[in-house]
Amino acid sequence: MDKRQHFRIADFGIHLVCCGLDAAAECLLPSFAAFTHQEPMGEPLFTLTVNDKQEPARRRTLVRRFDTGNGDTSVYTTPHGGYEYIIRDTKGRDCCLMAANSDFTECSCALNGTTSMRSFGLNNAMMMAFAFAASRKDALLIHASCVLHDGRAYPFIAKSGTGKSTHTSLWMRHIPDTELLNDDNPVIRIIDGKPFAYGSPWSGKTPCYRDTKATLGAVTRIERAETNTIERLRGAQAFAALLPACSSMKWDKDIYGNTCDTVARVIETTPIFTLHCLPDAEAALLCHKTITT
Repeated sequence: MDKRQHFRIADFGIHLVCCGLDAAAECLLPSFAAFTHQEPMGEPLFTLTVNDKQEPARRRTLVRRFDTGNGDTSVYTTPHGGYEYIIRDTKGRDCCLMAANSDFTECSCALNGTTSMRSFGLNNAMMMAFAFAASRKDALLIHASCVLHDGRAYPFIAKSGTGKSTHTSLWMRHIPDTELLNDDNPVIRIIDGKPFAYGSPWSGKTPCYRDTKATLGAVTRIERAETNTIERLRGAQAFAALLPACSSMKWDKDIYGNTCDTVARVIETTPIFTLHCLPDAEAALLCHKTITT
């Protein structure tokens, strides 16, 4: 018997349909507990159907294979304008075969392997479907560590290993009224011309899964330096700083174009900064004083 589950992420409704033996798939998505809804929320952003009997497309063309940081994913185009993905974990094991139509409103996947492999595959399929479907709704899934402070959200972006999480921990340690919203993949969404940030079920190694919305205060790029300084970016510099942090597909002109349009709208409404810093309290205090005024 098929089982339908409903989620709300960044105020978007999402449907998950689990076929046959996959009807217990909720145990594969523990980070989604806070985002679960008993009833559907109108027209969904996307529907993902889990069916382990799904077969790969007979004809498909490899677009590219990329490292996600916790495994790698192969991307294929299919003859009808859609996509297929093979999602692998850090051991190179095939965990999920995912298919999607061109706008990611209808997706399906077959899971493989142990419970942990299946959980990994389904979680990543949901994240990709969300990122690419949300691109047409003025929303961005960004790679960032994000704090809440005084009612506003402040995401910190940087190359992996630069110290986003370190900086947010310094805020929480030294700046009152600060808490973590998400440590890896918050959502930025433009609603009626105003920018907001949301928590998500995807928070990297830090279990912070909050169905919370806040006005976006500023976005800050972290760069390591010998001294602590901060500068505001404008125009093309701000655009170039934010765009690489957004989940997108450069080879898909519609998705990438939508992402670029939303980034442009964010920088029109939100201050963008670069913080050159050491991993110390002084950097957090300087950043706080500058970006919250």
